[in-house]
Amino acid sequence: MVFLQMGKALSGNRARQAAVLFLGMLAFGAAAGSASAADCPGNPDALGTSRTLVVDPREHARIGTMQYAETLPLQDHEVVLTFDDGPLPPHSTQVLDILAAQCVKATFFIIGRMARDYPEGVRRVRDAGHTIGTHTQNHPLGMKRMPIERARQEIDDGIAATTAALGGSGSLAPFFRIPGLSRAEDVEDYLASKGIQTWSADFPADDWRHVSSSRVYDLAMSRLEAKGKGILLLHDIQARTVAALPRILHELKARGYRIVHVVPATPDLPKTPTEPQQWQLHPISETIAISHWPKVPNFVFASMATLPAPAVSDSDRREGMLVSLPESFDRPKRFARGAVPLPQQAPWPRFSPPQVANAAITLPVPAKDIFEIQERSAVATQRAVVPSAHHAERTQAAAGNGADAIAKLISIHASASRRMIPGSHRITEPGLKRVPLTAR
Repeated sequence: MVFLQMGKALSGNRARQAAVLFLGMLAFGAAAGSASAADCPGNPDALGTSRTLVVDPREHARIGTMQYAETLPLQDHEVVLTFDDGPLPPHSTQVLDILAAQCVKATFFIIGRMARDYPEGVRRVRDAGHTIGTHTQNHPLGMKRMPIERARQEIDDGIAATTAALGGSGSLAPFFRIPGLSRAEDVEDYLASKGIQTWSADFPADDWRHVSSSRVYDLAMSRLEAKGKGILLLHDIQARTVAALPRILHELKARGYRIVHVVPATPDLPKTPTEPQQWQLHPISETIAISHWPKVPNFVFASMATLPAPAVSDSDRREGMLVSLPESFDRPKRFARGAVPLPQQAPWPRFSPPQVANAAITLPVPAKDIFEIQERSAVATQRAVVPSAHHAERTQAAAGNGADAIAKLISIHASASRRMIPGSHRITEPGLKRVPLTAR
Protein backbone atom coordinates (compact mmCIF):
# COMPACT_ATOMS: atom_id res chain seq x y z
CA MET A 1 0.00 0.00 0.00
CA VAL A 2 2.84 2.36 0.85
CA PHE A 3 4.52 1.57 -2.46
CA LEU A 4 1.30 2.34 -4.40
CA GLN A 5 1.03 5.74 -2.71
CA MET A 6 4.63 6.47 -3.61
CA GLY A 7 3.94 5.50 -7.21
CA LYS A 8 1.00 7.91 -7.42
CA ALA A 9 3.08 10.75 -6.07
CA LEU A 10 5.91 10.16 -8.53
CA SER A 11 5.92 9.50 -12.24
CA GLY A 12 8.24 8.39 -15.00
CA ASN A 13 11.85 7.76 -14.15
CA ARG A 14 11.47 8.87 -10.53
CA ALA A 15 8.77 6.27 -9.97
CA ARG A 16 11.04 3.55 -11.27
CA GLN A 17 13.89 4.75 -9.05
CA ALA A 18 11.60 4.82 -6.04
CA ALA A 19 10.50 1.29 -6.76
CA VAL A 20 14.06 0.03 -6.89
CA LEU A 21 14.96 1.86 -3.69
CA PHE A 22 11.87 0.54 -1.94
CA LEU A 23 12.68 -3.04 -2.89
CA GLY A 24 16.23 -2.44 -1.73
CA MET A 25 14.97 -1.21 1.63
CA LEU A 26 12.84 -4.31 1.96
CA ALA A 27 15.86 -6.49 1.31
CA PHE A 28 17.99 -4.45 3.69
CA GLY A 29 15.35 -4.64 6.37
CA ALA A 30 15.03 -8.40 6.08
CA ALA A 31 18.79 -8.86 6.33
CA ALA A 32 19.10 -6.38 9.18
CA GLY A 33 16.22 -7.94 11.07
CA SER A 34 17.74 -11.41 10.94
CA ALA A 35 21.14 -10.06 11.99
CA SER A 36 19.88 -7.95 14.89
CA ALA A 37 17.67 -10.73 16.15
CA ALA A 38 20.67 -13.05 16.45
CA ASP A 39 21.93 -13.17 19.98
CA CYS A 40 25.60 -12.69 20.81
CA PRO A 41 26.36 -15.16 23.59
CA GLY A 42 27.63 -13.33 26.62
CA ASN A 43 27.46 -9.87 25.01
CA PRO A 44 23.99 -8.29 24.87
CA ASP A 45 25.55 -4.92 23.85
CA ALA A 46 27.42 -6.36 20.88
CA LEU A 47 27.94 -4.28 17.75
CA GLY A 48 26.53 -6.99 15.50
CA THR A 49 26.11 -7.00 11.73
CA SER A 50 23.34 -4.72 10.56
CA ARG A 51 22.75 -6.20 7.10
CA THR A 52 24.16 -8.29 4.28
CA LEU A 53 24.94 -6.61 0.95
CA VAL A 54 24.87 -8.87 -2.12
CA VAL A 55 26.88 -7.55 -5.08
CA ASP A 56 27.43 -8.70 -8.67
CA PRO A 57 31.19 -8.49 -9.39
CA ARG A 58 30.61 -8.23 -13.15
CA GLU A 59 28.53 -5.06 -12.89
CA HIS A 60 30.99 -3.14 -10.70
CA ALA A 61 34.44 -4.53 -11.38
CA ARG A 62 36.49 -2.01 -9.32
CA ILE A 63 35.53 -0.53 -5.96
CA GLY A 64 37.23 1.56 -3.29
CA THR A 65 37.77 5.31 -3.56
CA MET A 66 41.46 5.10 -2.66
CA GLN A 67 42.02 4.02 -6.28
CA TYR A 68 38.70 3.95 -8.11
CA ALA A 69 35.67 6.12 -8.78
CA GLU A 70 33.16 3.70 -7.26
CA THR A 71 32.80 2.06 -3.87
CA LEU A 72 30.23 -0.17 -2.21
CA PRO A 73 26.66 1.20 -2.09
CA LEU A 74 26.66 1.94 1.63
CA GLN A 75 24.36 4.16 3.58
CA ASP A 76 25.58 6.82 5.96
CA HIS A 77 27.44 5.42 9.01
CA GLU A 78 27.87 1.99 7.45
CA VAL A 79 31.26 0.26 7.52
CA VAL A 80 32.71 -2.81 5.82
CA LEU A 81 35.62 -4.43 7.67
CA THR A 82 38.35 -6.08 5.57
CA PHE A 83 41.51 -7.91 6.63
CA ASP A 84 44.57 -8.71 4.47
CA ASP A 85 47.57 -11.07 4.41
CA GLY A 86 46.34 -13.94 6.60
CA PRO A 87 45.97 -16.42 7.95
CA LEU A 88 48.81 -16.25 10.45
CA PRO A 89 48.34 -17.72 13.91
CA PRO A 90 48.03 -16.61 16.60
CA HIS A 91 47.06 -13.08 15.38
CA SER A 92 44.48 -14.21 12.82
CA THR A 93 42.90 -16.52 15.37
CA GLN A 94 42.67 -13.66 17.89
CA VAL A 95 41.05 -11.40 15.29
CA LEU A 96 38.42 -14.07 14.60
CA ASP A 97 37.69 -14.39 18.32
CA ILE A 98 37.25 -10.60 18.70
CA LEU A 99 34.86 -10.45 15.75
CA ALA A 100 32.90 -13.43 17.06
CA ALA A 101 32.52 -11.76 20.46
CA GLN A 102 30.85 -8.78 18.74
CA CYS A 103 28.90 -10.89 16.20
CA VAL A 104 30.61 -8.99 13.37
CA LYS A 105 31.16 -10.33 9.86
CA ALA A 106 34.08 -9.19 7.70
CA THR A 107 35.91 -9.96 4.43
CA PHE A 108 39.34 -11.62 4.45
CA PHE A 109 41.78 -11.48 1.54
CA ILE A 110 43.97 -14.58 1.81
CA ILE A 111 47.54 -14.98 0.54
CA GLY A 112 48.01 -18.31 -1.25
CA ARG A 113 51.27 -19.12 0.48
CA MET A 114 49.68 -18.53 3.88
CA ALA A 115 46.69 -20.70 2.92
CA ARG A 116 49.07 -23.48 1.92
CA ASP A 117 50.97 -23.24 5.23
CA TYR A 118 47.89 -22.76 7.47
CA PRO A 119 44.89 -24.34 5.75
CA GLU A 120 43.03 -24.78 9.05
CA GLY A 121 43.12 -21.00 9.51
CA VAL A 122 41.34 -20.52 6.16
CA ARG A 123 38.69 -23.05 7.07
CA ARG A 124 38.13 -21.34 10.41
CA VAL A 125 37.43 -18.06 8.59
CA ARG A 126 34.89 -19.89 6.45
CA ASP A 127 33.26 -21.66 9.40
CA ALA A 128 32.82 -18.34 11.21
CA GLY A 129 30.68 -17.09 8.30
CA HIS A 130 33.10 -14.49 6.92
CA THR A 131 33.68 -13.78 3.21
CA ILE A 132 36.94 -15.07 1.73
CA GLY A 133 38.73 -13.39 -1.17
CA THR A 134 42.30 -13.72 -2.45
CA HIS A 135 45.45 -11.57 -2.35
CA THR A 136 47.90 -13.28 -4.79
CA GLN A 137 50.20 -16.18 -4.01
CA ASN A 138 53.29 -14.38 -2.65
CA HIS A 139 52.13 -10.76 -2.05
CA PRO A 140 54.36 -8.98 -4.62
CA LEU A 141 54.31 -5.19 -4.23
CA GLY A 142 55.25 -4.34 -7.83
CA MET A 143 52.44 -5.86 -9.87
CA LYS A 144 52.15 -2.73 -11.99
CA ARG A 145 55.76 -3.24 -13.15
CA MET A 146 55.44 -7.01 -13.42
CA PRO A 147 55.01 -8.79 -16.77
CA ILE A 148 51.36 -9.67 -17.21
CA GLU A 149 52.19 -13.38 -17.52
CA ARG A 150 53.78 -13.40 -14.09
CA ALA A 151 50.93 -11.31 -12.62
CA ARG A 152 48.38 -13.77 -13.95
CA GLN A 153 50.38 -16.61 -12.42
CA GLU A 154 50.35 -14.86 -9.03
CA ILE A 155 46.57 -14.42 -9.21
CA ASP A 156 45.82 -17.96 -10.39
CA ASP A 157 48.18 -19.62 -7.92
CA GLY A 158 46.69 -17.66 -5.02
CA ILE A 159 43.18 -18.73 -6.00
CA ALA A 160 44.26 -22.34 -6.40
CA ALA A 161 46.01 -22.47 -3.03
CA THR A 162 43.07 -20.90 -1.18
CA THR A 163 40.59 -23.17 -2.94
CA ALA A 164 42.64 -26.21 -1.98
CA ALA A 165 42.73 -25.07 1.65
CA LEU A 166 38.95 -24.76 1.66
CA GLY A 167 38.51 -28.19 0.14
CA GLY A 168 36.54 -26.86 -2.83
CA SER A 169 35.62 -23.70 -4.74
CA GLY A 170 32.12 -23.19 -3.34
CA SER A 171 33.25 -21.03 -0.39
CA LEU A 172 35.62 -18.72 -2.27
CA ALA A 173 34.22 -15.32 -3.29
CA PRO A 174 35.30 -13.71 -6.61
CA PHE A 175 36.89 -10.82 -4.70
CA PHE A 176 40.54 -9.81 -5.11
CA ARG A 177 42.77 -7.09 -3.65
CA ILE A 178 46.05 -6.09 -5.35
CA PRO A 179 48.97 -6.05 -2.88
CA GLY A 180 49.92 -2.53 -1.90
CA LEU A 181 46.77 -1.22 -3.63
CA SER A 182 48.77 -0.66 -6.81
CA ARG A 183 46.97 0.47 -9.94
CA ALA A 184 47.70 -2.12 -12.62
CA GLU A 185 45.33 -1.80 -15.56
CA ASP A 186 46.39 -5.07 -17.19
CA VAL A 187 45.84 -6.90 -13.92
CA GLU A 188 42.44 -5.26 -13.42
CA ASP A 189 41.39 -6.18 -16.95
CA TYR A 190 42.47 -9.77 -16.40
CA LEU A 191 40.47 -9.98 -13.17
CA ALA A 192 37.41 -8.47 -14.83
CA SER A 193 37.65 -11.00 -17.67
CA LYS A 194 37.44 -13.79 -15.05
CA GLY A 195 34.45 -12.18 -13.32
CA ILE A 196 36.51 -11.19 -10.26
CA GLN A 197 35.87 -7.89 -8.50
CA THR A 198 38.94 -5.78 -7.67
CA TRP A 199 38.77 -4.32 -4.17
CA SER A 200 40.62 -1.27 -2.96
CA ALA A 201 39.50 0.57 0.20
CA ASP A 202 38.04 3.89 1.25
CA PHE A 203 40.43 4.45 4.16
CA PRO A 204 43.20 2.47 5.92
CA ALA A 205 44.40 2.47 9.52
CA ASP A 206 48.11 2.15 8.60
CA ASP A 207 48.42 -0.92 10.85
CA TRP A 208 51.17 -2.36 8.60
CA ARG A 209 53.47 0.48 9.67
CA HIS A 210 55.55 0.54 12.83
CA VAL A 211 53.00 2.48 14.87
CA SER A 212 51.28 1.87 18.19
CA SER A 213 47.87 0.30 18.60
CA SER A 214 46.56 3.67 19.81
CA ARG A 215 47.71 5.22 16.56
CA VAL A 216 45.89 2.50 14.61
CA TYR A 217 42.72 3.28 16.52
CA ASP A 218 43.07 7.04 16.03
CA LEU A 219 43.64 6.74 12.27
CA ALA A 220 40.75 4.32 11.80
CA MET A 221 38.23 6.52 13.60
CA SER A 222 39.41 9.90 12.31
CA ARG A 223 39.40 8.76 8.70
CA LEU A 224 36.02 7.11 9.10
CA GLU A 225 34.62 10.29 10.60
CA ALA A 226 36.00 12.26 7.66
CA LYS A 227 34.27 10.03 5.09
CA GLY A 228 31.16 9.06 7.06
CA LYS A 229 31.12 5.52 5.69
CA GLY A 230 33.20 3.12 3.62
CA ILE A 231 35.56 0.17 3.46
CA LEU A 232 38.15 -0.04 6.28
CA LEU A 233 41.46 -1.76 5.48
CA LEU A 234 43.13 -3.74 8.31
CA HIS A 235 45.60 -6.65 8.57
CA ASP A 236 44.91 -9.74 10.66
CA ILE A 237 48.62 -10.67 10.92
CA GLN A 238 49.63 -7.69 13.10
CA ALA A 239 49.74 -7.67 16.90
CA ARG A 240 48.92 -3.93 16.92
CA THR A 241 45.71 -4.67 14.99
CA VAL A 242 44.69 -7.28 17.52
CA ALA A 243 45.24 -4.75 20.31
CA ALA A 244 43.33 -1.92 18.55
CA LEU A 245 40.39 -3.93 17.18
CA PRO A 246 38.29 -4.24 20.40
CA ARG A 247 38.49 -0.51 20.96
CA ILE A 248 37.59 0.22 17.32
CA LEU A 249 34.50 -2.01 17.48
CA HIS A 250 33.42 -0.50 20.79
CA GLU A 251 33.76 3.05 19.43
CA LEU A 252 31.86 2.15 16.26
CA LYS A 253 28.96 1.04 18.45
CA ALA A 254 29.18 4.18 20.59
CA ARG A 255 29.14 6.52 17.58
CA GLY A 256 26.23 4.83 15.87
CA TYR A 257 28.10 3.05 13.06
CA ARG A 258 26.77 -0.18 11.63
CA ILE A 259 28.65 -3.14 10.14
CA VAL A 260 27.71 -4.45 6.67
CA HIS A 261 28.66 -7.91 5.48
CA VAL A 262 29.36 -8.21 1.71
CA VAL A 263 28.81 -11.44 -0.22
CA PRO A 264 28.77 -12.21 -3.98
CA ALA A 265 25.57 -12.85 -5.88
CA THR A 266 24.79 -16.43 -6.91
CA PRO A 267 21.95 -18.06 -8.86
CA ASP A 268 20.28 -18.75 -5.52
CA LEU A 269 21.14 -15.37 -3.97
CA PRO A 270 20.24 -12.38 -6.20
CA LYS A 271 22.04 -9.09 -5.91
CA THR A 272 20.77 -6.30 -3.69
CA PRO A 273 18.85 -3.73 -5.79
CA THR A 274 20.78 -0.47 -6.03
CA GLU A 275 20.92 2.70 -8.07
CA PRO A 276 24.10 3.87 -9.92
CA GLN A 277 24.54 6.93 -7.71
CA GLN A 278 24.65 4.72 -4.61
CA TRP A 279 28.02 3.41 -5.78
CA GLN A 280 29.48 6.89 -5.32
CA LEU A 281 30.90 7.68 -1.91
CA HIS A 282 29.20 11.09 -1.88
CA PRO A 283 26.85 11.34 -4.89
CA ILE A 284 25.97 14.81 -6.13
CA SER A 285 22.49 15.91 -5.12
CA GLU A 286 20.36 18.80 -6.34
CA THR A 287 20.24 20.12 -2.78
CA ILE A 288 24.04 20.13 -2.37
CA ALA A 289 26.15 22.83 -4.00
CA ILE A 290 28.87 21.52 -6.25
CA SER A 291 32.39 22.92 -6.09
CA HIS A 292 32.91 23.45 -9.82
CA TRP A 293 31.21 25.45 -12.53
CA PRO A 294 29.44 23.67 -15.38
CA LYS A 295 31.30 23.27 -18.62
CA VAL A 296 30.99 26.24 -20.95
CA PRO A 297 29.55 25.19 -24.33
CA ASN A 298 31.31 25.93 -27.58
CA PHE A 299 29.59 28.83 -29.32
CA VAL A 300 29.26 29.09 -33.10
CA PHE A 301 29.11 32.70 -34.29
CA ALA A 302 26.81 33.43 -37.20
CA SER A 303 28.88 36.37 -38.43
CA MET A 304 32.17 38.02 -37.66
CA ALA A 305 31.32 41.68 -38.38
CA THR A 306 33.93 44.26 -37.49
CA LEU A 307 33.18 46.21 -34.35
CA PRO A 308 32.71 49.99 -34.76
CA ALA A 309 35.76 52.15 -34.19
CA PRO A 310 35.86 55.93 -33.45
CA ALA A 311 37.04 58.40 -36.07
CA VAL A 312 39.07 61.53 -35.44
CA SER A 313 36.30 63.62 -36.96
CA ASP A 314 33.96 62.57 -34.16
CA SER A 315 35.97 64.56 -31.66
CA ASP A 316 36.86 68.25 -31.48
CA ARG A 317 40.47 69.28 -31.82
CA ARG A 318 41.34 72.42 -29.86
CA GLU A 319 44.92 73.57 -29.90
CA GLY A 320 46.11 70.11 -30.84
CA MET A 321 44.14 68.37 -28.00
CA LEU A 322 41.22 65.99 -28.43
CA VAL A 323 38.08 67.15 -26.61
CA SER A 324 35.08 64.94 -25.77
CA LEU A 325 31.79 65.45 -27.52
CA PRO A 326 29.18 67.73 -25.95
CA GLU A 327 26.95 64.79 -25.03
CA SER A 328 28.19 62.87 -21.99
CA PHE A 329 28.23 59.09 -22.22
CA ASP A 330 28.80 58.41 -18.53
CA ARG A 331 25.57 60.06 -17.30
CA PRO A 332 22.54 57.76 -17.56
CA LYS A 333 19.35 59.23 -18.92
CA ARG A 334 16.10 59.05 -17.01
CA PHE A 335 13.17 57.28 -18.62
CA ALA A 336 9.54 57.15 -17.76
CA ARG A 337 8.39 54.26 -15.61
CA GLY A 338 7.96 51.17 -17.72
CA ALA A 339 9.85 52.61 -20.69
CA VAL A 340 12.66 50.56 -22.10
CA PRO A 341 15.59 52.57 -23.50
CA LEU A 342 16.66 51.72 -27.01
CA PRO A 343 20.32 51.18 -27.73
CA GLN A 344 21.97 54.26 -29.12
CA GLN A 345 23.63 54.14 -32.47
CA ALA A 346 27.36 54.48 -32.33
CA PRO A 347 28.39 58.09 -33.14
CA TRP A 348 31.21 56.87 -35.34
CA PRO A 349 31.04 54.93 -38.60
CA ARG A 350 31.99 51.29 -38.90
CA PHE A 351 35.61 50.62 -39.54
CA SER A 352 36.58 50.27 -43.15
CA PRO A 353 40.06 49.36 -44.32
CA PRO A 354 41.98 52.36 -45.70
CA GLN A 355 42.53 52.68 -49.42
CA VAL A 356 46.13 51.92 -50.13
CA ALA A 357 47.62 54.30 -52.67
CA ASN A 358 49.88 53.23 -55.49
CA ALA A 359 53.24 52.59 -53.87
CA ALA A 360 55.10 53.23 -57.12
CA ILE A 361 53.75 56.81 -57.24
CA THR A 362 54.05 57.80 -53.62
CA LEU A 363 57.52 56.42 -53.01
CA PRO A 364 60.34 59.02 -53.43
CA VAL A 365 62.46 58.84 -56.57
CA PRO A 366 66.21 59.32 -56.11
CA ALA A 367 67.77 62.32 -57.86
CA LYS A 368 70.29 61.83 -60.61
CA ASP A 369 73.03 63.78 -58.88
CA ILE A 370 73.14 61.13 -56.11
CA PHE A 371 74.95 58.75 -58.44
CA GLU A 372 77.19 61.36 -60.12
CA ILE A 373 80.94 61.27 -59.47
CA GLN A 374 82.46 64.69 -59.27
CA GLU A 375 85.55 65.02 -61.37
CA ARG A 376 88.52 66.82 -59.98
CA SER A 377 91.32 68.45 -61.87
CA ALA A 378 94.69 66.87 -62.05
CA VAL A 379 96.12 69.76 -60.03
CA ALA A 380 93.65 69.22 -57.12
CA THR A 381 94.21 65.50 -57.25
CA GLN A 382 97.93 65.97 -57.23
CA ARG A 383 97.64 68.25 -54.15
CA ALA A 384 95.41 65.76 -52.27
CA VAL A 385 97.72 62.83 -52.80
CA VAL A 386 100.75 62.62 -50.55
CA PRO A 387 103.45 60.87 -52.50
CA SER A 388 105.36 58.07 -50.91
CA ALA A 389 109.10 57.46 -51.18
CA HIS A 390 108.51 55.07 -54.08
CA HIS A 391 106.36 57.70 -55.80
CA ALA A 392 109.10 60.32 -55.32
CA GLU A 393 111.55 58.02 -57.03
CA ARG A 394 109.14 57.53 -59.93
CA THR A 395 108.63 61.32 -60.13
CA GLN A 396 112.36 61.97 -60.26
CA ALA A 397 112.74 59.31 -62.95
CA ALA A 398 109.91 60.87 -64.90
CA ALA A 399 111.56 64.28 -64.68
CA GLY A 400 114.64 62.86 -66.37
CA ASN A 401 112.61 61.41 -69.21
CA GLY A 402 111.06 64.70 -70.21
CA ALA A 403 107.57 65.54 -71.36
CA ASP A 404 106.53 61.90 -71.95
CA ALA A 405 107.06 61.02 -68.31
CA ILE A 406 105.01 64.02 -67.17
CA ALA A 407 102.13 63.06 -69.47
CA LYS A 408 102.14 59.47 -68.12
CA LEU A 409 102.03 60.69 -64.52
CA ILE A 410 99.05 62.96 -65.25
CA SER A 411 97.24 60.01 -66.87
CA ILE A 412 97.78 57.87 -63.75
CA HIS A 413 96.36 60.60 -61.49
CA ALA A 414 93.32 61.08 -63.70
CA SER A 415 92.58 57.34 -63.68
CA ALA A 416 92.73 57.29 -59.88
CA SER A 417 90.36 60.25 -59.69
CA ARG A 418 87.76 58.50 -61.85
CA ARG A 419 87.67 55.50 -59.48
CA MET A 420 86.86 57.61 -56.43
CA ILE A 421 83.47 57.20 -54.61
CA PRO A 422 81.93 60.27 -52.94
CA GLY A 423 82.19 60.05 -49.16
CA SER A 424 84.89 57.36 -49.15
CA HIS A 425 88.69 57.23 -49.45
CA ARG A 426 90.56 57.71 -52.70
CA ILE A 427 91.51 54.55 -54.55
CA THR A 428 95.07 55.10 -55.67
CA GLU A 429 97.72 53.20 -57.47
CA PRO A 430 100.01 50.96 -55.47
CA GLY A 431 102.50 52.98 -53.51
CA LEU A 432 100.16 55.99 -53.00
CA LYS A 433 98.51 56.81 -49.66
CA ARG A 434 94.72 56.66 -49.26
CA VAL A 435 93.48 60.16 -48.44
CA PRO A 436 89.86 61.05 -47.51
CA LEU A 437 87.95 63.45 -49.70
CA THR A 438 87.83 65.93 -46.87
CA ALA A 439 91.58 66.35 -47.10
CA ARG A 440 91.34 68.61 -50.11
